[in-house]
Amino acid sequence: MAAIPSDTSQKPRISYHEFYTDGFTPREHYRPLWEHIQSVGQNAFEAKVHESQLALHAEGVTFTVYGDSDEGIERIWPFDLIPRIIPASEWSIIESGLKQRVRALNLFLKDIYHDQRILKDGVVPAELIYQGKDFRREIMGIDPPHDIYTHISGIDIIRDEDGKYLVLEDNLRTPSGVSYMIENRVIERRILPEFFAKYRVRRVEHYPALLLEALRAVSPRGTGQAEIVVLTPGIYNSAYFEHTFLAKEMGVELAEGRDLVAKDDVVYLKTTTGLQRIDVIYRRVDDDFLDPLVFRSDSTLGVAGIINAWRAGNIAIVNAPGNGIADDKAVYPYVPDIIRYYLAEAPILHNVPTYQMTNPEERAYVLDNLERMVVKAVSESGGYGMLMGPASTPALRKEFAAKVQEDPRNYIAQPVIQLSRHICYMDGELEARHLDLRPYIIYGDDINVVPGGLTRVALTKGSLVVNSSQGGGSKDTWVLAE
Repeated sequence: MAAIPSDTSQKPRISYHEFYTDGFTPREHYRPLWEHIQSVGQNAFEAKVHESQLALHAEGVTFTVYGDSDEGIERIWPFDLIPRIIPASEWSIIESGLKQRVRALNLFLKDIYHDQRILKDGVVPAELIYQGKDFRREIMGIDPPHDIYTHISGIDIIRDEDGKYLVLEDNLRTPSGVSYMIENRVIERRILPEFFAKYRVRRVEHYPALLLEALRAVSPRGTGQAEIVVLTPGIYNSAYFEHTFLAKEMGVELAEGRDLVAKDDVVYLKTTTGLQRIDVIYRRVDDDFLDPLVFRSDSTLGVAGIINAWRAGNIAIVNAPGNGIADDKAVYPYVPDIIRYYLAEAPILHNVPTYQMTNPEERAYVLDNLERMVVKAVSESGGYGMLMGPASTPALRKEFAAKVQEDPRNYIAQPVIQLSRHICYMDGELEARHLDLRPYIIYGDDINVVPGGLTRVALTKGSLVVNSSQGGGSKDTWVLAE
């Protein structure tokens, strides 16, 4: 939880600069890169930037943005050619903290869908869970293969004004963006191979192989017989590029709900030669649309009977249904306590201070200081359902205040953290932009953290919103070997 400050007149602090020290001297791990950029010259670097955009266009690396209408606009993935670099010593802390966090959240999900010890012991308020929109009573008592719920996680990390890494939020449902992490690296290696000659950069391109290994590991019939599909909502989904990319890279079928059928608690893929039994479904369909017999009856995106097949132990669903309650933003403030409860360990990575709107004192403080707060709807993602206080209008703050008062459980608030900055090549100039980092964690036989992740960049000057759906871009993320 966040302590309520006694002095509300404090001025915002200056954000941490990833690239420069306070004296605008490149940090030691950026020095070889900086010297090379200077030696290349602006015209040559500008040509490289243009070449990278042509390569993204040729590869069809796109994403879809939806506006007020249902019609999406397909755009080329926005990519800044100057990489973000993380030294090995810093990554070691991030990696350990992420493994700890995912392990604890997995135990939390197992517990709340079975014995609910953490609720009975009062560590997490029971009403907070029961009132959560993503707590799925329909899956109580189901045992997923190997007790794994959090197969793939994308946990968003920021750096505060002192350069300390903090967890901003947990994404445990159907986290996206990993294909762009890989494409960023492929493009960077192709366009700027000389950059890599100056560093020992750990690989991210092996993510599909790690994912495939993890999917096979949870197959009810064993790894040798594992038949796997990627379940997509279809071509109009904003992450469809990623669905096709991962299916192709893993060498498995990409299927829509209409391509699958459940019979006698077994799921089959329809093929030209008949029905083929499926063991693992990597689903990119939200819970609500996954099984019309259990969740939304009007859904045509899922597979009728898939939950019964899962309950019978005949199919592995990745990620497990019901995960959303663990990345509910109102549960997020309790994650440090969840780590201590299940692992008897102190959290390695800390949270951003967070105000619970269900707490009358904290709610009153937030409503009195909305211009300095970030208010988030607990179940929304992608930058939607959010008030960025410093950039808001009085009318918008009034609107959000009414929403919070009407449904406090649906909102949390956080003080504005000045996300760290990094230089970007913007229209021929090097300019600082705010960014965050989404590393990807795969839980199979073991927990693997891909060394890097998707660095998301707020391309609009001064903006703290990095989501691609809100105009953000990305950078390649280099984790240095020892």
